[in-house]
Amino acid sequence: MKKIISVKHKMIVFMTAVIILLGFIGIAALGPFASGRIDRPVVFGATYMTMNNPYFTSLNGSIRDVVEAHGDVLLTRDPAQDAERQNKEIHEMIEEGMTVLFANAADSEKIAPALQECKERGVAVFVVDTEVKDTKNVISTIQSDQFEAGRLVAIDMKKKRPEGARVIVLYHETIASTVERLDGFMAEIEGDDRYKVVMKIGNTSEIEVANSEMNRLLKNFRKFDVVFGNNDPSALGALAALDQYRMGDDGILVYGVDGSPDAKKMIIEGKMAGTAAQYPIEMGKVAAETAYKYLNGEEVPESIRVRVSMMNSDNLDENNSRGWQ
Repeated sequence: MKKIISVKHKMIVFMTAVIILLGFIGIAALGPFASGRIDRPVVFGATYMTMNNPYFTSLNGSIRDVVEAHGDVLLTRDPAQDAERQNKEIHEMIEEGMTVLFANAADSEKIAPALQECKERGVAVFVVDTEVKDTKNVISTIQSDQFEAGRLVAIDMKKKRPEGARVIVLYHETIASTVERLDGFMAEIEGDDRYKVVMKIGNTSEIEVANSEMNRLLKNFRKFDVVFGNNDPSALGALAALDQYRMGDDGILVYGVDGSPDAKKMIIEGKMAGTAAQYPIEMGKVAAETAYKYLNGEEVPESIRVRVSMMNSDNLDENNSRGWQ
């Protein structure tokens, strides 16, 4: 009799434990909002490699529109391309009560400690615009199809220079998005001896740096036909340097990536060949909406790619060149 009671007692204890565990799992599946684990308003944080690029201003503004429409708060930080400063600012936002982080890494590897801290402190991380090296602490990465952007530039260049071209590339070796764009460009010209990259200049994602590097280059080297800037600021910086050396009318093709209003203006004026357009307004909306889906307990993709398109004199005019897309 005692054995029967003992078995029954153990079964009751076991079933109670299972019910409690399932209850916890059910609450977790509801997401932080429905489970009551976080209060409103929710504090979101955003950090970008630099705000010295109107692209990120547009992207951040789009995220802010969605967040504030929900009655929540967005903190924004600018590390000015300094990875250590970015990590420090992420820590500070955690201390200010941040629940969700939108991260655009100044360095795809060096941001890892900050993302680890986010994981330990219960902050959900959504990477925007460029990948990070280690994604184990990332809920979702939302970015443009960077490889395709580089490929589109190469395709347009080949149409405009069927006889071949010598190319200078301006990129940033520690920013994954610019490396991926270069990969796409190189893949498109691979095996075609008519097209050669004669020089790669690193650390050139800002207009002032690109201008300075091109000025330095042009003092001693001018044997090139195309400049491929990893973004529109680097392309515009190169364009200004060419003008300073009175090479603006030498038929050199200058390309960028972003689809910024300034680049579109230069294309219409015949000074730039084209830009592989990103859609920061669309990307920001998708990133913010994905974060809210996660907070509501919905499953979200680990990777989301936002479209890109080629903008050149064939599809741009005064009517469609204003503002961001």
